[in-house]
Amino acid sequence: MQRTTMNVINRKIDQDIITELNTATNDTGAATTASLRLALQAKTILGRNKVPFDGNIWALITPDFEGWLLQVKEFASADYVSGKPVESGATAWADKQGYYRWLGVNWIVHPELPGAGTVAEKCFMYHKNAIGHAVDVSGMSTMVGYDEEQDYSFARASVFMGSKLLQNSGVVVINHDGTGFPAS
Repeated sequence: MQRTTMNVINRKIDQDIITELNTATNDTGAATTASLRLALQAKTILGRNKVPFDGNIWALITPDFEGWLLQVKEFASADYVSGKPVESGATAWADKQGYYRWLGVNWIVHPELPGAGTVAEKCFMYHKNAIGHAVDVSGMSTMVGYDEEQDYSFARASVFMGSKLLQNSGVVVINHDGTGFPAS
């Protein structure tokens, strides 16, 4: 139960950060389907903005964006991608980060980006230092208990936190048409 309440907080952190990333003003123009060109366009915008390529560039993409990228041979091939989210062998079920590393960018698939599944998806490429998130960890409250009178168990978690876009030049909004894969 306590893990479930912490998952709620983690989803709220994700949403706060995504909301702030969505305020960035650098974008890739009209929405198109994901391609090598679109990925390179976003990366080029960061480069022109003098964002350092120091291993801290991240891309948040929708499942539809990932579906298109998996059709790009340079993305789908193990020769070009490291940090694969699905590995085989003894570490296949290890609790680890789920991201791809391609073009010097860490690619995370997130199903709750703005406009997901529509013609107006908003994906993001950004430097880690361009976005800030703070949590009052000393004030975090995670309570677990049992109420005998009402005969129920409970878990509660609360925390004060906030996110802020720190460097607009370090974020690119990737406008994506996510309607290419019909929902089942």
